[in-house]
Amino acid sequence: MSAAPAAVREKSKVPAAESTLRILRLLASRRGPQPASAIAAQLGLPRSTVYHLLAVMEENGFVMHLAEEQRFGLGIAAFELSSAYSRQEPLSRLGRPVLAALVDAIGESAHLAVLHGRDVYYIVEERAKNRPSLVTDVGVRLPSHLTASGRAILAALPKSQVRALYPNAAAFTARTEEGEQIRSYSALQSELDQVRQRGYATEDGEVTGGLASVAAAVLDHAGWPAAAVAVTFEGGRVPEQRREELSKRVAKTAAELATRIYGRA
Repeated sequence: MSAAPAAVREKSKVPAAESTLRILRLLASRRGPQPASAIAAQLGLPRSTVYHLLAVMEENGFVMHLAEEQRFGLGIAAFELSSAYSRQEPLSRLGRPVLAALVDAIGESAHLAVLHGRDVYYIVEERAKNRPSLVTDVGVRLPSHLTASGRAILAALPKSQVRALYPNAAAFTARTEEGEQIRSYSALQSELDQVRQRGYATEDGEVTGGLASVAAAVLDHAGWPAAAVAVTFEGGRVPEQRREELSKRVAKTAAELATRIYGRA
């Protein structure tokens, strides 16, 4: 649950503020600008209220009015908020203690990654005691289709977006000769279908020989993957039953982190 004070959670006290945030959240979840009438219909708000709030947000730069299209989109002030979010690194700050607790519980190394183009970008790593060094250090980028973290994120994206990221064979690279190397879009989609069915992603030796990983996506309020939590271990040391247990712990940790970030019950 959200840790916000009770007074802040009293929605009825500030209906205009709540409606404003709902409009911004709706615009952020769409692929392009929206007509005011569609915003009102989707949120169940009076058109007059929506037009009034959009006018105020436009004056303050949070939305922009595309007059030719008669639509509203996010403005520069919303972008500045996004940039401030990146600077303050709240995802890393919230993720670090959650991953540390996971590592303490299972005795294996864990990391948190986000999608950056076709790569995953590692923002947190928690190393378990007496476990091997990993290439997934903070700031490292790896091809997403090779990693458990990347596969977990890609599986939560629309197929059209995955296709745009992998338009041809040149988009697929390999690091080792181990595992079932993914070298085509059809092979990638087959792997992602399995991820969706299981609820978690796997990788065995495709990033570093002898090491395997399991991962689960951290979903935002709209169901989009904001990040992925993963655990990496020596493949030959961990039997299949133990891997299933690790996968469940990883999925639970990803859900916990989503709750911490978005205040969902």
